[in-house]
Amino acid sequence: MSSDVRFTDFKSDKQPTWCPGCGDFGTMNGMMKALANTGNDPDNTFVVAGIGCSGKIGTYMHSYALHGVHGRALPVGTGVKLANPDLEVMVAGGDGDGYSIGAGHFVHAVRRNVDLTYVVMDNRIYGLTKGQASPTSREDFETSTTPEGPQQPPVNPLALALASGATFIAQSFSSDALRHAEIIEQAIEHDGFGFVNVFSPCVTFNDVDTYDYFRDSLVDLKEADHDPHDYDDAKEKILEGDKEYMGVLWQDEESVPYHQTHGVTEDMTDIPDGAADGSMDLVREFY
Repeated sequence: MSSDVRFTDFKSDKQPTWCPGCGDFGTMNGMMKALANTGNDPDNTFVVAGIGCSGKIGTYMHSYALHGVHGRALPVGTGVKLANPDLEVMVAGGDGDGYSIGAGHFVHAVRRNVDLTYVVMDNRIYGLTKGQASPTSREDFETSTTPEGPQQPPVNPLALALASGATFIAQSFSSDALRHAEIIEQAIEHDGFGFVNVFSPCVTFNDVDTYDYFRDSLVDLKEADHDPHDYDDAKEKILEGDKEYMGVLWQDEESVPYHQTHGVTEDMTDIPDGAADGSMDLVREFY
């Protein structure tokens, strides 16, 4: 890994088409800074994304990347990491992508504890499809398709992760650049599945969960009396309904990632000698 890489080395030459003021700009910048600060470089980084505004992030970052289908980014990221454990794998998604159609994959990726970082841009709205309620939208949040609100409680992604056996749970805010990058760094350095839910405001379709709202309401755990290694304290804060936190809520210090517990330590992406000439023989032997 290179030690002189700057975060700008992770920027591609593609111009982002997010709305001006979109929180995803800050989310992406923090991801790039965190990758550079942890000693990674584009040659050893693989970014996987799904569908939605967040799905564009692999195009805007300079690294290996795959733009997958809706809700299926985590299975791809899992496959990439297990095929080549030496890669730094970062999966990016949104609240609709990750907590609705992708919720089942989220649960199983968490419990497998694969050593990758999952960054979810949570704007509490479906932005790319023009403003429908998402799994994390408030119960009374009015949209064109839910004029009286979803009338069901929002998904608590932190609680879902905790119940699934997560070894690292954090929450961030895309507008707090230094703190956001620091939290992503901690997720990258964690041995196991590093999950970060990022409040990334949608300035076009969500006029409730705004930058001002999060600035006024978020409680930074750095300034609170919180031990991220205290499971009971983490559980209490995650299940609280009256406060929203920024920082690492829970980290299992004894976490051992999947590829180590299952002996997946070698790069399996190399093509065996002679494979080009005898590929069908290899396929028959494998099956």
